[in-house]
Amino acid sequence: MSDGVRLAASLFMPGGAKPGGRFPAILEYLPYRKDDWSVERDLRLHSYTVRRGYVVARVDIRGTGQSEGRPPDREYSEKEQLDGLQVIDWLSRQSWSSGAVGMMGISWGGFNSIQLAARHPPALKAIIAADATEELFHDDIHTIDGMMHADEFELSMDLQEMLTRAPDFPTDEQSLAPRFDNPPWFLLYLHEQRDGPFWRRASLDPHYERLQIPVFMIGGFLDGYRDSIPRFFEHVQAPVKALVGPWNHSYPHDAAPGPAIEWRDEAVRWWDHWLKGINNGIMDEPRLIVYMRHAYAPGIDTAEIPGEWRNEPGWPPPELKPETLYLEPDHTLGPTSPAVVRQELGYAPSAGAEAGFWWGDLTPDQRPTDAYSLAYDSAPFSQPVAILGLPRAFLRASATAPLADWFVRLSDVAPDGAATLITGGGLNGAQRNSASRPADLEAGKVYSLAVPLHFTSWVFPAGHRIRVAVSNALWPMIWPTPFTMTTRLELGGADGSRIELPVVPVESALPASRFKTPAPPEPIPGVRSGGATWPGPWFIHRDVAGRSTQVDWRGDDWSQFPWGREADHEQMTYKVQDDHPERSSVEGVAWTRVDLKGRNLLWRVDLALSSDAQQFHYKFTRTLTEKGKLVRKKTWQADIARDYQ
Repeated sequence: MSDGVRLAASLFMPGGAKPGGRFPAILEYLPYRKDDWSVERDLRLHSYTVRRGYVVARVDIRGTGQSEGRPPDREYSEKEQLDGLQVIDWLSRQSWSSGAVGMMGISWGGFNSIQLAARHPPALKAIIAADATEELFHDDIHTIDGMMHADEFELSMDLQEMLTRAPDFPTDEQSLAPRFDNPPWFLLYLHEQRDGPFWRRASLDPHYERLQIPVFMIGGFLDGYRDSIPRFFEHVQAPVKALVGPWNHSYPHDAAPGPAIEWRDEAVRWWDHWLKGINNGIMDEPRLIVYMRHAYAPGIDTAEIPGEWRNEPGWPPPELKPETLYLEPDHTLGPTSPAVVRQELGYAPSAGAEAGFWWGDLTPDQRPTDAYSLAYDSAPFSQPVAILGLPRAFLRASATAPLADWFVRLSDVAPDGAATLITGGGLNGAQRNSASRPADLEAGKVYSLAVPLHFTSWVFPAGHRIRVAVSNALWPMIWPTPFTMTTRLELGGADGSRIELPVVPVESALPASRFKTPAPPEPIPGVRSGGATWPGPWFIHRDVAGRSTQVDWRGDDWSQFPWGREADHEQMTYKVQDDHPERSSVEGVAWTRVDLKGRNLLWRVDLALSSDAQQFHYKFTRTLTEKGKLVRKKTWQADIARDYQ
């Protein structure tokens, strides 16, 4: 870099290339440790593209993995992005380079592909962004729907940042101190509880015109970042193409749940068109390929989602017709607004555990959460009905407290009563007019609230019903508001509470795409890995007498390398009291154990976050031991004012 710091890169080069051959370069730029944590995944992912005439550069962000320098102070930092511009320029000037560069990645790598594209590096010609968003305050993992969220990412990311380079894992002061003593990122994010410059810096909205190169978006209906795809079609003027499947936060070739598909052939066609100038017709084809999910039973162990692929010329589909259903006093959904009636809901802060840890999990039956909600069911369908898009709920609502959240969940109710979550969304009542200028609710005042639900697809079979459930808590996904209260929904009238559904024909007018099944991954000599699949084991414990609830989650995995073994463990414990919602807490523990010849290192982090009515109380400790002997320990503590959260 221009300041002398060296970034570490693995270059995946085409074998058997002729002397003087030149290839486009594709950059993946991550903090996720290319030489241990992601080595197996990188080789399997990128070999497909390299064998088809590309060089792929997998670069560790400054201060992470093998790269030198001090770690960034946050995700997508200014330093990370300025370094990225230099990396793109470097790739374009190598002797093997054609001068054209693409950028790709999932999650973090998708985020910074979008953000670097918006900075217009001359050599960057196109990007592929998987499971990524351009709207950080609403979508990113720290503030889901603009409301406070805490999950295992805060632990795992800190561990990734704190470990020194593999495979030697040095513990001298020069290697250890910059990473170990760098303040934890979660502490910074806790101070940013409303929208503003901190979040806008790395978001596109409202200046989508900054993105001027072609973008191929990959998403999943069980991924929390999927709303970016319709927004890109609506706001980005550069060419946009998208593939949306039923999976969680994963690439389509290792999709969980399935069906897994071989999508990298489409990625190569994308690169061939934009980086090699081959007129292969990819931009003459339907711009949106989407998986229409069919009804399935609720459960967190579903291996494959039923459904079929559907092609659309773009977004929105030309056949989409919004249909409105009104919330009725008898807890049904109907086509016309009834007479004005108000219905009350007591605030149960522990409600929502069955909705998962973010808007993207496989979830169990929704009926336990529905019991603490105001729920409204349609009549059974006489024939199949399909939806594709972003449902919207419009509520006329009031609360007896100055702060309240509203959540709307859309479920499929089978004839046996089982309720499968399709999608949902939430709104912080203080942000009803502005996420950057939240304001108190006036007790008892009825507000008109628009609650956007997340991007979805679904086909309701004949005999099934739609359920709309409204609640004021979705814990542990969202931190509970601190006041006991009663909320009310106003039904009926000219502007009554209702939901707008994006209805499409069950059959598309365009022929469906067909995908190959991915080939089994090739074994990598000396490298193996294993562990629980997402979401892993989690448990709900209710203390009826004490009116408290606890959710426990844990995850474990391991990797074996020629030089040693790594094992990872994470666990989170969430607690809430229904009579005292201000007294909420989460505790987390994560560790990485590294076993080398003659050495054993244990890197550990401990998180304790709790709240009262006015503040969050934060404590975070990092610990490193070698052969059981303490090497280094550091603790951060802070009391942070609640800011409408």
